[in-house]
Amino acid sequence: MNFQEIIKQGIPSELPEAKPYPAGANRAPKRKDILSADEKQLAIRNALRYFPKEWHNELAAEFAKELKDFGRIYMYRFKPNYELKARSISDYPAKCEQAAAIMLMIDNNLDPAVAQHPEELITYGGNGAVFQNWAQYLLAMKYLSEMEEDQTLHMYSGHPMGLFPSSKDAPRVVVTNGMMIPNYSQPDDWEKFNALGVTQYGQMTAGSFMYIGPQGIVHGTTITVMNAFRKVLEKGESPKGKIFLTAGLGGMSGAQPKAGNIANCITVCAEVNPKAAIKRHEQGWVDELVDNMPDLVARVKKAQAGEEVVSIAFIGNVVDVWESFLAEDIFIHLGSDQTSLHNPWSGGYYPIDISYEESNRLIREEPEVFKEKVQATLKRHADAVNKHTAKGTYFFDYGNAFLLESSRAGGDVMAENGIDFKYPSYVQDILGPMCFDYGFGPFRWVCTSGKPDDLDKTDAIAAKVLEEIMAESPEEIQQQMQDNITWINDAKQNKLVVGSQARILYADAEGRMKIAKAFNDAIERGEIGPVVLGRDHHDVSGTDSPFRETSNIYDGSRFTADMAIHNVIGDSFRGATWVSIHNGGGVGWGEVINGGFGMLLDGSSDAERRLKSMLLFDVNNGIARRSWARNEEANFAIKREMERTPKLKVTLANNVDDALLKGLSL
Repeated sequence: MNFQEIIKQGIPSELPEAKPYPAGANRAPKRKDILSADEKQLAIRNALRYFPKEWHNELAAEFAKELKDFGRIYMYRFKPNYELKARSISDYPAKCEQAAAIMLMIDNNLDPAVAQHPEELITYGGNGAVFQNWAQYLLAMKYLSEMEEDQTLHMYSGHPMGLFPSSKDAPRVVVTNGMMIPNYSQPDDWEKFNALGVTQYGQMTAGSFMYIGPQGIVHGTTITVMNAFRKVLEKGESPKGKIFLTAGLGGMSGAQPKAGNIANCITVCAEVNPKAAIKRHEQGWVDELVDNMPDLVARVKKAQAGEEVVSIAFIGNVVDVWESFLAEDIFIHLGSDQTSLHNPWSGGYYPIDISYEESNRLIREEPEVFKEKVQATLKRHADAVNKHTAKGTYFFDYGNAFLLESSRAGGDVMAENGIDFKYPSYVQDILGPMCFDYGFGPFRWVCTSGKPDDLDKTDAIAAKVLEEIMAESPEEIQQQMQDNITWINDAKQNKLVVGSQARILYADAEGRMKIAKAFNDAIERGEIGPVVLGRDHHDVSGTDSPFRETSNIYDGSRFTADMAIHNVIGDSFRGATWVSIHNGGGVGWGEVINGGFGMLLDGSSDAERRLKSMLLFDVNNGIARRSWARNEEANFAIKREMERTPKLKVTLANNVDDALLKGLSL
C-alpha cells in the first residue's frame, strides 16, 4: 500500500507485526505507576476498544506490558511505516483542502526532527502530546481523508470522536485537551486519567497541531533576551561578552541558544539529557557542547574576555553551573530557566548529584524519593540564584513554573508580602507591557507546498507590509515594529526552519490582517501555494495563565479563564479552520487554560472574509480584557483600534484616585 492508501485505511484490516523500539530514539520518561489493579484492567479495556475482538487476546498481553513498562499504552505496533513529516499539501488524500492542511500539520508535529519523543506522540515539554496512542492517529487521519466541507471532526484529548454534519463556515476540527472537572485537575489526576486513556496533556501548540519546531520560541526568547539586556545595560552598550545562563534543551527550551546568538550574547544552557543536547547541536541550534565543569568555566572566561557571541550546551545540571560560577566569580548578566517544571515529578526537572539514568528509575519505582530530591534541588537552585542576584544578576522566571515549584519546595523566592514572588515573570517585566498589551504576539504561518522558495516569498511579503505599517505607526510601537522587521529580514540566514516551511514574527491585529491578506492575494495570483495561518497559544488573547501570560493582570482576574474560552468560541464562528482549547501548558496541568487556531488561506474571497473577521477578534479580545484590567498600554491600543474599526465598541475602565481609597475605613 502507498502513503495515501495507508491513510485512507485507518486501523489496518490485518493485525500488523509487533515492532521493536527503534535504537537510539529519545524515549519519553516512564510514567508513575498510579493505577490500581482494577484501573489497569480498565486501561487495557479502553485501549482494546479500538480493535476487532479477534485481536484482543494478542493485544491485551502486549498492552499490559506497555502499561507496566512505560506507565502508558502507546500501541507502538500501530505506528505507520511511512516517514512522518510534513509533505506537500497535494500529497495528502483529502476531499477538501482544509482537511489536507490539518493532516500536514499533524505530521509536522510528529516529525522526529521536530518532536521531542516522537515514538510516544509527544511533541515537546516532556508530555505535550498530539495523540495518546497510534490508533488515535490512524483514525484521525482516516476521518480527515473522508471529510467534506460541511463536516466537523471533534477531537476529545487525542481521541477522534467522529465526523459530525456542520456547515462550510464551521471549523473543520474542534480540539479539546485535558478539559477536566476543576476538582480533578491536580498533577496526579493527569497521571491517572492519562494512564486510563481518557485524557491527555496537549501542552499548547502540540495538541493543537500548530507547533513549528523551536523557531516559535526562538523568536519569543530573542525578543525577551534583547529587551532584558536593554533593561540592565547602559544605552548603546552591547550584549557581546555578557552571559545569559539558563537550562533546558528539549522541545521549546531548545530554542534558547539560537535566541542568545541572535541577541549577541554568551548563552550557557544546561541540559541533563545528553541526547537532547546532542540533537540540538547536530541541528545547529547550539554552537558547542561541554560535558565537564572545568572546561565550561575555562570556555566561558575565554568568551567573556573576547566579547564573543557563542552558545554553549553544558551536559549536566544547571544548579552545578550556578554554584560553580559563584565560586569562580563569573558574573551572570541574565539568568532564567526553561526546564519543564510544569511536569516536575515525571521528568520535567532533574535532581542534582544523581545520574540521569538513576533519576529515571526513581520516577518509576520510587516517586516519593524522586520528589524529595527534586524539591531539595529546587531549594539549592533558588539559593544559588539569590546569591547571584545579590551581585547584580537580573533573573526572570520564564513561565515554566520555576518560582511556583521553588516556593512549594520551600525555596526563598517569595517577596516580603508573602504573596508575590521576589523575581518577575518575563511577561510581567517584558512581554506583557511591551508586547501583549499593545496587541503584539506570535503570529505564524506554514507554506503548505513545502517549497523553501514559497517561504522566501512570504518573508519578503511580510517584511514589506511591516515596513509600510511602521511608516505610519505611533511612537509607542516603533521598537516592536523595528525588532520584527529586523527579525524577518534575518530569518533565512539564521536557519530557523525545522520540519515544515514555517515562519513566526510578532505582529498586532493590523499587521496580522494585512500580512494575511497579502498572502491570500499572492496565492490567488498563483505566486505561492496555500498558506496555513496560526499562532502560539502564548499570545495576547489565547491564554489565561496567572503565572505567565496574564501575570501582568492586577485587577484580581488573573485566575479566571473567561478570555481563553471566549477566544476559542469567537474564533470558531468567525472563520477558523480548526480551533483548540487545553487545560495545562507551559506552567502545568490545572494552572492554565489556553486556546489556539489554524486557518487555511487558499486565495479565495471567502478566505479574505474569514481572515479579516477572525484575526481582528483573536487579538482585540485580549487587548480589551487587558484594558479593562487598567493596563495603560492596552488602553492606548484598544482606543486606537476603536478609532480604526467603528463597529468595535469596548467597555473602558475608569481609574480611581489612590488617595480616595486610602482614606476609607475598611
